[in-house]
Amino acid sequence: MPRNQDSAVPPISLTSAAGIDRGSGRRLDEAWLGAAWSHPTTRVFVVCEGQALIEDTEDGRADLVMTPSFDAPVTEAHRYFLGTDADGVRYFAVQKDTLPGRLDAAARPAGLREAAVLLGERDSALLVHAVALENWQRMHRFCSRCGERTVIAAAGHIRRCPACGAEHYPRTDPAVIMLVTDEEDRALLGRQVHWPAGRFSTLAGFVEPGESIEEAVVREVAEEVGVRVDRVEYVASQPWPFPSALMLGFQAHAAGDGAVIRVDGEEISEARWFSREDLRSAVEAGEVMPPTSVSIAARLVEQWYGKPLPLPRS
Repeated sequence: MPRNQDSAVPPISLTSAAGIDRGSGRRLDEAWLGAAWSHPTTRVFVVCEGQALIEDTEDGRADLVMTPSFDAPVTEAHRYFLGTDADGVRYFAVQKDTLPGRLDAAARPAGLREAAVLLGERDSALLVHAVALENWQRMHRFCSRCGERTVIAAAGHIRRCPACGAEHYPRTDPAVIMLVTDEEDRALLGRQVHWPAGRFSTLAGFVEPGESIEEAVVREVAEEVGVRVDRVEYVASQPWPFPSALMLGFQAHAAGDGAVIRVDGEEISEARWFSREDLRSAVEAGEVMPPTSVSIAARLVEQWYGKPLPLPRS
């Protein structure tokens, strides 16, 4: 169990199944899918280039704008079955080139980074699933084996090649994200070269072919900041469909003789060791912007910090 884990720390965003049964065994059953689509309780929302319509609520949260299937935009190919809830309601997303308008003007478009912290667990889980499928569908229209245009199958979860018969499945790229601590229990945070001044977060990077996830943690930390890691402990994972990553979260420990920071200057422009008091003071003063709450990075930092991170003083 990570040090200083606090029950007040919220769950990791984007990860809740929220009681949705994805119904993978139904994706090839065209008769069942047709009946599910036509059922009066079925709910549908539109996804377009990573965005969907949301409607703000009086309590500061938001709901996905969903309609019965008979009110949904017409599409056959880009209709994605997302699952069924405990009440038997089936959910679909349809991919379109534009989001529909709303006569009442109460809805607004939002991307997943914003919407995930506003939506409830069910709506967030549905949107994550839909955005991940849409990203994959837009980026993998042709067969990687023969180059022929592929066709959609399995309710949006397979693309088949009519020429060579190959089947292609949604791509997920494993990436490691880690909070490194030293002998003094300070946390190592870095700033990527394209981030604004003051933005700090945990280190991260993609797993390379033939590499274990633990080896990836050790390599990425050494490459980015020159710190040698001698212990790696898995914490949790988070889907990250921007466009297709799965973030694998770790706590890592810097070897006593290898904690000197030497940033690579290519991915990381600045890195610092923070004590809890250092981080609290810097955040409250507005000198440091911590990871955003939608990312697993915030949860890794909060598990070390022992409670939710402070806010800047107004």
